[in-house]
Amino acid sequence: MPEEGYVLHTYGPEQYVRHAVTSVVTLRRYDPDRPVALFCPQSHHALLARYGLDTLFQHIEVLPEAHRSIVGFKLHLHEFMPFERSLFLDSDIIWCRDPDPLWTQLSAFPFTGTGLERADFFFGGPKGVSVLLDVLLDRRRRTMRRFGLTHLPRVQAGMIYSQDRALTQAVCETAADFLARREETHFRSRLNEGRSEESCEWSLAMAMSSLGLPVFPWFQGQNSPQLDFIEGLTHYDDDFEHVVCRYYCDRFIYSLRGLAHENLRDGLIRLFSWLPGRGDYIDVTPFALHFGWLHHKAPFYDFSARAWARLTQHQRTPVLSDL
Repeated sequence: MPEEGYVLHTYGPEQYVRHAVTSVVTLRRYDPDRPVALFCPQSHHALLARYGLDTLFQHIEVLPEAHRSIVGFKLHLHEFMPFERSLFLDSDIIWCRDPDPLWTQLSAFPFTGTGLERADFFFGGPKGVSVLLDVLLDRRRRTMRRFGLTHLPRVQAGMIYSQDRALTQAVCETAADFLARREETHFRSRLNEGRSEESCEWSLAMAMSSLGLPVFPWFQGQNSPQLDFIEGLTHYDDDFEHVVCRYYCDRFIYSLRGLAHENLRDGLIRLFSWLPGRGDYIDVTPFALHFGWLHHKAPFYDFSARAWARLTQHQRTPVLSDL
């Protein structure tokens, strides 16, 4: 069994396995050695084999039907660990630099995921003004007391690391139990918001808190494991070979990056940056760039389409120069 490796999974429309190919292509710019595993439907495997792209993955297995969902996979990670030390990744991630230092940092944890020590009321809660009711009624604290938690972290599940299968199973089973008791919490079902899948993040956060497991700090300045792609705050070329993100040192100001209206976002950032000591920023290149915001995914889709077209032209097996 290889010591360290990356684990991706895909299901649904074929575009998602194309995204996984794009992610691996950027990974191989910086890490030519660590193996990559892919769990996917047989149709995705067949598509890769048709173009000789299955060779990009050193380990491909069928993803069972029961696990073709967010919670179906991420609350069963212990069943998908082909490496002694596994880094589970979403497929909409582009690698921007050598991940060796990241692996060194992660090696200190038996299990962890990127996140923040403290989650706000928006985490797993309403996304609009109705969140004010949760704040006024302090529903977050009520959930914590009911389940005996002393803190509630924010988990960003696009990057999860494990080197302890038994502990990973304990985390996943505990998270599944919390998810089954959602009605006893203040968390909202994403299915009621028009989404097609339930979130796994708040239940994982509760499980990690319950088991006393720390999150891996999401925001670390120049050492950030992953940062969100935000148009206007990210400088990049068409193939994402050179990426620089504007990183505001003040947590509140940096949180404004998620506002969908660009002019409002930039105006508020300028306004609050005038406050003494609040406008500090760093231009950084994270280990990975995550396209998690729906309204900022277009550049990733365009890049993925170009990369797929290059790799599949003439239906031939790609050569190293293509990568």
